[in-house]
Amino acid sequence: MIKIIKDLSGERKEIFSAATEKADVSSIVSGILERVKKEGDTALFALTEQFDKVRLSSLKVSKSEIDEAVRAVESEFLEVLEKAAANIRFFHEKQKREGFEVRENNGVVVGQKIIPVERAGLYVPGGTAAYPSTVLMDAIPAKIAGVSRVVMVTPPDRQGKVNPVILAAAYIAGVDEIYKVGGAQAIAALAYGTQSVPKVDKIVGPGNAFVAEAKKQVFGEVSIDMIAGPSEIMVIADEKNRAKDIAADLLSQAEHDKMASAVLVTDSLAFAEAVAEEIEKQIPLLERAEIARVSIDTNGKIIVTDDLSEAVEVANAIAPEHLEICLDEPFQYLEKIKHAGSVFLGRYCPEALGDYFAGTNHTLPTSGTSRFSSPLSVDDFIKKTQYIYYDKNALARVCKDVEYFAKKEGLTAHAKSAVVRFEDENE
Repeated sequence: MIKIIKDLSGERKEIFSAATEKADVSSIVSGILERVKKEGDTALFALTEQFDKVRLSSLKVSKSEIDEAVRAVESEFLEVLEKAAANIRFFHEKQKREGFEVRENNGVVVGQKIIPVERAGLYVPGGTAAYPSTVLMDAIPAKIAGVSRVVMVTPPDRQGKVNPVILAAAYIAGVDEIYKVGGAQAIAALAYGTQSVPKVDKIVGPGNAFVAEAKKQVFGEVSIDMIAGPSEIMVIADEKNRAKDIAADLLSQAEHDKMASAVLVTDSLAFAEAVAEEIEKQIPLLERAEIARVSIDTNGKIIVTDDLSEAVEVANAIAPEHLEICLDEPFQYLEKIKHAGSVFLGRYCPEALGDYFAGTNHTLPTSGTSRFSSPLSVDDFIKKTQYIYYDKNALARVCKDVEYFAKKEGLTAHAKSAVVRFEDENE
Protein backbone atom coordinates (compact mmCIF):
# COMPACT_ATOMS: atom_id res chain seq x y z
CA MET A 1 0.00 0.00 0.00
CA ILE A 2 1.28 3.44 -0.86
CA LYS A 3 2.21 5.58 2.13
CA ILE A 4 0.23 8.78 2.77
CA ILE A 5 2.24 11.50 4.50
CA LYS A 6 0.32 14.29 6.20
CA ASP A 7 3.18 15.80 8.20
CA LEU A 8 6.38 16.62 6.33
CA SER A 9 8.50 17.53 9.33
CA GLY A 10 11.70 15.56 9.19
CA GLU A 11 10.69 13.63 6.07
CA ARG A 12 11.14 16.01 3.17
CA LYS A 13 14.74 15.04 2.50
CA GLU A 14 13.90 11.35 2.71
CA ILE A 15 11.21 11.17 0.03
CA PHE A 16 13.40 9.34 -2.48
CA SER A 17 15.94 7.97 -0.01
CA ALA A 18 15.06 4.33 -0.41
CA ALA A 19 15.44 4.55 -4.16
CA THR A 20 18.89 6.02 -3.93
CA GLU A 21 20.37 3.27 -1.77
CA LYS A 22 22.85 1.29 -3.87
CA ALA A 23 24.63 -2.00 -3.50
CA ASP A 24 28.41 -1.70 -3.48
CA VAL A 25 29.54 -3.39 -6.68
CA SER A 26 32.66 -1.29 -7.12
CA SER A 27 35.19 -4.09 -6.58
CA ILE A 28 33.40 -6.46 -8.96
CA VAL A 29 33.20 -3.76 -11.60
CA SER A 30 36.83 -2.72 -11.24
CA GLY A 31 37.84 -6.33 -11.83
CA ILE A 32 35.75 -6.53 -14.99
CA LEU A 33 37.16 -3.26 -16.29
CA GLU A 34 40.73 -4.35 -15.72
CA ARG A 35 40.13 -7.70 -17.38
CA VAL A 36 38.65 -6.12 -20.52
CA LYS A 37 41.44 -3.55 -20.60
CA LYS A 38 44.05 -6.32 -20.58
CA GLU A 39 42.34 -9.06 -22.61
CA GLY A 40 40.12 -7.14 -25.04
CA ASP A 41 37.75 -9.28 -27.10
CA THR A 42 38.79 -12.45 -25.27
CA ALA A 43 37.34 -11.03 -22.06
CA LEU A 44 34.19 -9.83 -23.82
CA PHE A 45 33.44 -13.28 -25.24
CA ALA A 46 34.11 -14.96 -21.89
CA LEU A 47 32.08 -12.49 -19.84
CA THR A 48 29.18 -12.61 -22.30
CA GLU A 49 29.11 -16.38 -21.95
CA GLN A 50 29.29 -16.06 -18.16
CA PHE A 51 26.64 -13.40 -17.66
CA ASP A 52 24.39 -13.68 -20.74
CA LYS A 53 24.66 -17.46 -21.08
CA VAL A 54 25.49 -17.41 -24.77
CA ARG A 55 28.67 -18.24 -26.72
CA LEU A 56 29.10 -15.77 -29.56
CA SER A 57 31.14 -16.21 -32.72
CA SER A 58 31.16 -12.48 -33.43
CA LEU A 59 30.50 -9.38 -31.35
CA LYS A 60 29.43 -7.09 -34.17
CA VAL A 61 25.85 -7.07 -35.41
CA SER A 62 25.95 -7.62 -39.16
CA LYS A 63 24.07 -5.61 -41.77
CA SER A 64 22.05 -8.71 -42.62
CA GLU A 65 20.97 -9.03 -38.98
CA ILE A 66 19.83 -5.39 -38.99
CA ASP A 67 17.96 -5.83 -42.29
CA GLU A 68 16.32 -8.98 -40.97
CA ALA A 69 15.26 -7.16 -37.80
CA VAL A 70 13.72 -4.29 -39.72
CA ARG A 71 11.72 -6.77 -41.81
CA ALA A 72 10.62 -8.63 -38.67
CA VAL A 73 9.16 -5.56 -36.91
CA GLU A 74 5.51 -4.75 -37.66
CA SER A 75 5.13 -1.98 -40.21
CA GLU A 76 2.82 -0.08 -37.85
CA PHE A 77 5.49 0.04 -35.15
CA LEU A 78 8.10 1.15 -37.67
CA GLU A 79 5.79 4.03 -38.58
CA VAL A 80 5.44 4.98 -34.91
CA LEU A 81 9.22 4.85 -34.49
CA GLU A 82 9.62 7.14 -37.51
CA LYS A 83 7.08 9.62 -36.10
CA ALA A 84 8.77 9.63 -32.70
CA ALA A 85 12.19 10.05 -34.35
CA ALA A 86 10.91 13.03 -36.33
CA ASN A 87 9.65 14.70 -33.15
CA ILE A 88 12.95 14.02 -31.37
CA ARG A 89 14.90 15.48 -34.30
CA PHE A 90 12.69 18.56 -34.41
CA PHE A 91 13.15 19.29 -30.70
CA HIS A 92 16.89 18.60 -30.62
CA GLU A 93 17.62 20.60 -33.78
CA LYS A 94 16.62 23.64 -31.72
CA GLN A 95 19.49 22.91 -29.33
CA LYS A 96 22.26 23.26 -31.91
CA ARG A 97 24.86 25.83 -30.94
CA GLU A 98 26.83 28.14 -33.16
CA GLY A 99 30.35 29.29 -32.53
CA PHE A 100 31.23 32.98 -32.54
CA GLU A 101 34.07 35.26 -33.48
CA VAL A 102 34.62 38.87 -32.47
CA ARG A 103 37.04 40.92 -34.60
CA GLU A 104 37.79 44.37 -33.25
CA ASN A 105 39.60 47.20 -35.01
CA ASN A 106 42.38 47.16 -32.41
CA GLY A 107 44.08 43.98 -33.66
CA VAL A 108 42.27 41.58 -31.31
CA VAL A 109 40.25 38.53 -32.33
CA VAL A 110 38.51 36.23 -29.85
CA GLY A 111 36.20 33.38 -30.67
CA GLN A 112 34.82 29.97 -29.90
CA LYS A 113 34.45 26.88 -32.09
CA ILE A 114 31.77 24.22 -31.60
CA ILE A 115 33.18 20.78 -32.38
CA PRO A 116 31.34 17.45 -32.09
CA VAL A 117 33.01 14.58 -30.32
CA GLU A 118 34.35 12.13 -32.89
CA ARG A 119 32.96 8.92 -31.37
CA ALA A 120 29.97 8.41 -29.08
CA GLY A 121 29.09 5.16 -27.35
CA LEU A 122 25.46 4.34 -26.55
CA TYR A 123 24.58 1.78 -23.91
CA VAL A 124 21.13 0.24 -24.41
CA PRO A 125 19.93 -2.06 -21.61
CA GLY A 126 18.57 -5.56 -22.04
CA GLY A 127 17.18 -7.23 -18.95
CA THR A 128 13.53 -6.98 -17.97
CA ALA A 129 12.42 -4.92 -20.98
CA ALA A 130 13.58 -3.66 -24.37
CA TYR A 131 13.79 0.09 -24.81
CA PRO A 132 13.92 1.20 -28.46
CA SER A 133 12.98 4.65 -27.18
CA THR A 134 16.38 4.89 -25.47
CA VAL A 135 18.08 4.23 -28.80
CA LEU A 136 16.25 7.15 -30.41
CA MET A 137 16.81 9.47 -27.45
CA ASP A 138 20.55 8.81 -27.30
CA ALA A 139 21.49 8.43 -30.96
CA ILE A 140 19.51 11.25 -32.58
CA PRO A 141 21.06 14.11 -30.52
CA ALA A 142 24.51 12.64 -31.25
CA LYS A 143 23.83 12.67 -34.97
CA ILE A 144 22.44 16.20 -34.85
CA ALA A 145 25.57 17.30 -33.02
CA GLY A 146 27.64 15.94 -35.90
CA VAL A 147 29.19 12.88 -34.26
CA SER A 148 30.80 10.93 -37.09
CA ARG A 149 30.79 7.49 -35.44
CA VAL A 150 27.93 6.41 -33.18
CA VAL A 151 28.61 3.02 -31.59
CA MET A 152 25.91 1.09 -29.75
CA VAL A 153 26.38 -1.77 -27.29
CA THR A 154 23.55 -3.92 -25.98
CA PRO A 155 23.44 -7.40 -24.40
CA PRO A 156 22.35 -10.38 -26.55
CA ASP A 157 19.69 -12.89 -25.61
CA ARG A 158 20.50 -16.58 -25.04
CA GLN A 159 20.26 -17.24 -28.77
CA GLY A 160 22.89 -14.59 -29.46
CA LYS A 161 20.35 -12.21 -30.94
CA VAL A 162 19.47 -8.58 -30.24
CA ASN A 163 15.80 -7.70 -29.88
CA PRO A 164 14.57 -6.70 -33.38
CA VAL A 165 12.90 -3.52 -32.15
CA ILE A 166 16.23 -2.33 -30.73
CA LEU A 167 17.94 -2.91 -34.07
CA ALA A 168 15.09 -1.27 -35.97
CA ALA A 169 15.31 1.82 -33.75
CA ALA A 170 19.09 1.92 -34.27
CA TYR A 171 18.57 1.78 -38.04
CA ILE A 172 16.08 4.65 -37.94
CA ALA A 173 18.29 6.73 -35.63
CA GLY A 174 21.35 6.30 -37.83
CA VAL A 175 23.56 4.29 -35.47
CA ASP A 176 26.77 3.41 -37.31
CA GLU A 177 27.70 0.12 -35.65
CA ILE A 178 26.28 -2.22 -33.01
CA TYR A 179 27.95 -4.77 -30.72
CA LYS A 180 26.44 -7.63 -28.72
CA VAL A 181 27.85 -6.91 -25.32
CA GLY A 182 26.30 -5.63 -22.12
CA GLY A 183 27.03 -4.87 -18.50
CA ALA A 184 30.21 -3.37 -17.09
CA GLN A 185 32.20 -5.17 -19.77
CA ALA A 186 30.44 -3.17 -22.48
CA ILE A 187 31.35 0.10 -20.76
CA ALA A 188 34.94 -1.10 -20.49
CA ALA A 189 35.02 -1.91 -24.21
CA LEU A 190 33.79 1.57 -25.12
CA ALA A 191 36.17 3.26 -22.70
CA TYR A 192 39.37 1.38 -23.58
CA GLY A 193 38.65 -0.14 -26.97
CA THR A 194 39.17 -3.79 -27.95
CA GLN A 195 40.05 -5.61 -31.16
CA SER A 196 36.40 -5.26 -32.26
CA VAL A 197 34.86 -2.42 -30.28
CA PRO A 198 36.29 1.06 -30.92
CA LYS A 199 37.29 3.36 -28.09
CA VAL A 200 34.87 6.29 -27.87
CA ASP A 201 35.03 9.81 -26.49
CA LYS A 202 31.70 9.84 -24.65
CA ILE A 203 29.44 7.13 -23.21
CA VAL A 204 25.74 7.75 -22.68
CA GLY A 205 22.72 5.66 -21.73
CA PRO A 206 21.13 4.07 -18.68
CA GLY A 207 21.88 0.70 -17.13
CA ASN A 208 21.84 -1.35 -13.96
CA ALA A 209 24.05 -0.83 -10.92
CA PHE A 210 27.03 -2.50 -12.64
CA VAL A 211 26.72 -0.28 -15.70
CA ALA A 212 26.35 2.85 -13.56
CA GLU A 213 29.40 1.94 -11.48
CA ALA A 214 31.42 1.16 -14.61
CA LYS A 215 30.56 4.56 -16.08
CA LYS A 216 31.63 6.17 -12.84
CA GLN A 217 34.97 4.36 -12.83
CA VAL A 218 35.88 5.06 -16.47
CA PHE A 219 35.03 8.76 -16.22
CA GLY A 220 38.22 10.61 -17.01
CA GLU A 221 39.28 8.02 -19.55
CA VAL A 222 36.13 9.05 -21.41
CA SER A 223 33.30 11.47 -20.74
CA ILE A 224 29.89 10.22 -19.57
CA ASP A 225 26.42 11.71 -19.54
CA MET A 226 25.38 11.04 -15.93
CA ILE A 227 25.14 8.38 -13.22
CA ALA A 228 21.46 7.57 -13.41
CA GLY A 229 19.58 6.00 -10.53
CA PRO A 230 16.15 4.35 -10.47
CA SER A 231 13.33 6.14 -12.27
CA GLU A 232 11.26 8.74 -10.40
CA ILE A 233 7.98 10.52 -10.94
CA MET A 234 6.39 13.26 -8.88
CA VAL A 235 2.88 14.44 -9.67
CA ILE A 236 1.40 17.66 -8.34
CA ALA A 237 -2.37 17.31 -8.62
CA ASP A 238 -5.54 18.71 -7.10
CA GLU A 239 -8.93 17.09 -6.58
CA LYS A 240 -10.17 18.28 -10.00
CA ASN A 241 -8.26 15.36 -11.52
CA ARG A 242 -9.64 11.87 -11.85
CA ALA A 243 -8.00 9.54 -9.36
CA LYS A 244 -7.66 6.81 -12.00
CA ASP A 245 -5.61 9.09 -14.26
CA ILE A 246 -3.14 10.06 -11.55
CA ALA A 247 -2.84 6.49 -10.30
CA ALA A 248 -2.00 5.36 -13.83
CA ASP A 249 0.67 8.07 -14.11
CA LEU A 250 2.30 6.98 -10.86
CA LEU A 251 2.29 3.34 -11.92
CA SER A 252 3.85 4.23 -15.27
CA GLN A 253 7.13 4.70 -13.41
CA ALA A 254 6.57 2.11 -10.69
CA GLU A 255 6.54 -0.62 -13.34
CA HIS A 256 10.09 0.28 -14.46
CA ASP A 257 11.80 -1.52 -11.61
CA LYS A 258 11.39 -2.36 -7.96
CA MET A 259 13.51 0.59 -6.85
CA ALA A 260 11.55 3.18 -8.87
CA SER A 261 9.78 5.96 -6.94
CA ALA A 262 6.29 7.32 -7.51
CA VAL A 263 5.16 10.32 -5.45
CA LEU A 264 1.96 12.33 -5.53
CA VAL A 265 1.78 15.76 -3.92
CA THR A 266 -1.73 17.11 -3.40
CA ASP A 267 -3.59 19.60 -1.23
CA SER A 268 -6.55 17.25 -0.70
CA LEU A 269 -6.57 14.34 1.75
CA ALA A 270 -9.74 12.95 0.16
CA PHE A 271 -8.09 12.92 -3.24
CA ALA A 272 -4.96 11.31 -1.78
CA GLU A 273 -7.05 8.48 -0.38
CA ALA A 274 -8.93 8.07 -3.67
CA VAL A 275 -5.66 7.77 -5.60
CA ALA A 276 -4.32 5.26 -3.08
CA GLU A 277 -7.42 3.11 -3.59
CA GLU A 278 -7.17 3.40 -7.35
CA ILE A 279 -3.53 2.29 -7.31
CA GLU A 280 -4.58 -0.88 -5.50
CA LYS A 281 -7.20 -1.55 -8.19
CA GLN A 282 -4.79 -1.02 -11.07
CA ILE A 283 -1.69 -2.88 -9.90
CA PRO A 284 -3.16 -6.40 -10.38
CA LEU A 285 -4.06 -5.50 -13.97
CA LEU A 286 -0.48 -4.71 -14.97
CA GLU A 287 1.76 -7.16 -16.82
CA ARG A 288 4.60 -6.03 -14.56
CA ALA A 289 2.43 -6.13 -11.44
CA GLU A 290 5.08 -7.76 -9.26
CA ILE A 291 7.60 -5.01 -10.00
CA ALA A 292 5.04 -2.23 -9.54
CA ARG A 293 3.87 -3.78 -6.27
CA VAL A 294 7.34 -3.69 -4.72
CA SER A 295 8.03 -0.19 -6.03
CA ILE A 296 4.79 1.22 -4.59
CA ASP A 297 5.11 -0.57 -1.26
CA THR A 298 8.77 0.42 -0.83
CA ASN A 299 9.04 3.86 -2.42
CA GLY A 300 5.50 5.02 -3.20
CA LYS A 301 4.26 8.07 -1.29
CA ILE A 302 1.42 10.54 -1.31
CA ILE A 303 2.22 13.86 0.36
CA VAL A 304 -0.65 16.05 1.53
CA THR A 305 0.26 19.73 1.72
CA ASP A 306 -1.62 22.71 3.07
CA ASP A 307 -1.84 24.30 -0.38
CA LEU A 308 -0.42 24.09 -3.89
CA SER A 309 2.31 26.62 -3.17
CA GLU A 310 3.72 24.22 -0.60
CA ALA A 311 3.42 21.45 -3.19
CA VAL A 312 5.75 23.42 -5.47
CA GLU A 313 8.15 23.88 -2.55
CA VAL A 314 8.20 20.11 -2.05
CA ALA A 315 8.96 19.57 -5.73
CA ASN A 316 11.86 22.01 -5.61
CA ALA A 317 13.21 20.40 -2.44
CA ILE A 318 13.11 16.90 -3.99
CA ALA A 319 14.24 17.85 -7.54
CA PRO A 320 12.50 14.91 -9.25
CA GLU A 321 13.43 13.31 -12.55
CA HIS A 322 9.89 13.63 -13.95
CA LEU A 323 7.43 16.21 -12.65
CA GLU A 324 3.79 16.35 -13.73
CA ILE A 325 1.80 19.49 -12.91
CA CYS A 326 -1.80 18.38 -13.31
CA LEU A 327 -3.43 21.70 -12.49
CA ASP A 328 -5.36 24.51 -14.13
CA GLU A 329 -3.02 27.14 -15.62
CA PRO A 330 0.04 24.90 -15.29
CA PHE A 331 2.35 27.41 -16.93
CA GLN A 332 2.01 29.76 -13.96
CA TYR A 333 3.47 27.00 -11.77
CA LEU A 334 6.21 26.22 -14.29
CA GLU A 335 7.79 29.59 -13.56
CA LYS A 336 8.18 28.56 -9.92
CA ILE A 337 9.82 25.18 -10.63
CA LYS A 338 13.58 25.43 -10.13
CA HIS A 339 14.64 21.79 -10.01
CA ALA A 340 13.22 19.04 -12.24
CA GLY A 341 14.54 16.94 -15.07
CA SER A 342 11.48 17.19 -17.31
CA VAL A 343 8.14 18.88 -16.60
CA PHE A 344 4.77 17.73 -17.96
CA LEU A 345 2.09 20.40 -17.95
CA GLY A 346 -1.68 20.03 -17.67
CA ARG A 347 -4.14 17.22 -17.16
CA TYR A 348 -3.55 15.63 -20.56
CA CYS A 349 0.21 15.32 -20.54
CA PRO A 350 1.22 11.95 -19.03
CA GLU A 351 4.90 11.28 -18.53
CA ALA A 352 4.72 8.58 -21.21
CA LEU A 353 4.54 11.34 -23.83
CA GLY A 354 8.06 12.34 -22.91
CA ASP A 355 9.27 8.75 -22.78
CA TYR A 356 8.28 8.03 -26.34
CA PHE A 357 6.83 10.66 -28.56
CA ALA A 358 6.81 14.37 -27.77
CA GLY A 359 10.44 14.87 -28.76
CA THR A 360 11.93 15.98 -25.46
CA ASN A 361 14.65 13.68 -24.15
CA HIS A 362 13.89 10.96 -21.63
CA THR A 363 17.47 10.47 -20.42
CA LEU A 364 17.15 12.59 -17.30
CA PRO A 365 18.96 13.37 -14.03
CA THR A 366 17.74 11.33 -11.06
CA SER A 367 18.27 11.22 -7.29
CA GLY A 368 18.00 14.99 -6.88
CA THR A 369 20.75 15.73 -9.41
CA SER A 370 18.44 17.96 -11.46
CA ARG A 371 19.55 20.61 -8.95
CA PHE A 372 22.75 20.88 -10.99
CA SER A 373 22.43 18.77 -14.14
CA SER A 374 20.27 18.57 -17.24
CA PRO A 375 18.55 16.15 -19.61
CA LEU A 376 20.63 14.55 -22.33
CA SER A 377 20.91 16.94 -25.26
CA VAL A 378 22.95 17.93 -28.29
CA ASP A 379 25.26 19.73 -25.85
CA ASP A 380 26.38 16.34 -24.50
CA PHE A 381 27.98 15.52 -27.84
CA ILE A 382 29.88 18.73 -28.48
CA LYS A 383 32.92 20.42 -27.06
CA LYS A 384 34.02 24.02 -27.28
CA THR A 385 37.43 25.30 -28.31
CA GLN A 386 38.22 28.95 -27.75
CA TYR A 387 40.80 30.95 -29.65
CA ILE A 388 42.61 34.30 -29.40
CA TYR A 389 44.57 36.45 -31.83
CA TYR A 390 46.53 39.62 -30.88
CA ASP A 391 48.67 41.49 -33.34
CA LYS A 392 51.88 43.26 -32.24
CA ASN A 393 50.25 46.57 -31.39
CA ALA A 394 47.46 44.85 -29.45
CA LEU A 395 49.94 42.93 -27.29
CA ALA A 396 52.03 46.06 -26.75
CA ARG A 397 49.02 47.87 -25.29
CA VAL A 398 48.40 45.23 -22.62
CA CYS A 399 51.89 43.83 -22.13
CA LYS A 400 52.54 45.64 -18.84
CA ASP A 401 49.16 44.53 -17.47
CA VAL A 402 49.92 40.90 -18.26
CA GLU A 403 53.38 41.23 -16.74
CA TYR A 404 52.01 42.81 -13.56
CA PHE A 405 49.28 40.17 -13.16
CA ALA A 406 51.72 37.28 -13.70
CA LYS A 407 54.20 38.62 -11.17
CA LYS A 408 51.44 38.99 -8.60
CA GLU A 409 50.96 35.23 -8.90
CA GLY A 410 54.69 34.63 -8.67
CA LEU A 411 54.88 33.29 -12.21
CA THR A 412 57.77 35.21 -13.68
CA ALA A 413 58.08 33.01 -16.77
CA HIS A 414 54.52 33.96 -17.63
CA ALA A 415 55.47 37.60 -17.31
CA LYS A 416 58.62 37.10 -19.37
CA SER A 417 56.68 35.49 -22.24
CA ALA A 418 54.83 38.76 -22.79
CA VAL A 419 57.60 41.31 -22.31
CA VAL A 420 60.33 39.36 -24.14
CA ARG A 421 58.76 40.21 -27.47
CA PHE A 422 59.61 43.88 -27.01
CA GLU A 423 63.00 43.70 -25.27
CA ASP A 424 65.12 44.19 -28.38
CA GLU A 425 63.12 47.26 -29.29
CA ASN A 426 63.82 48.86 -25.92
CA GLU A 427 67.58 48.34 -26.02
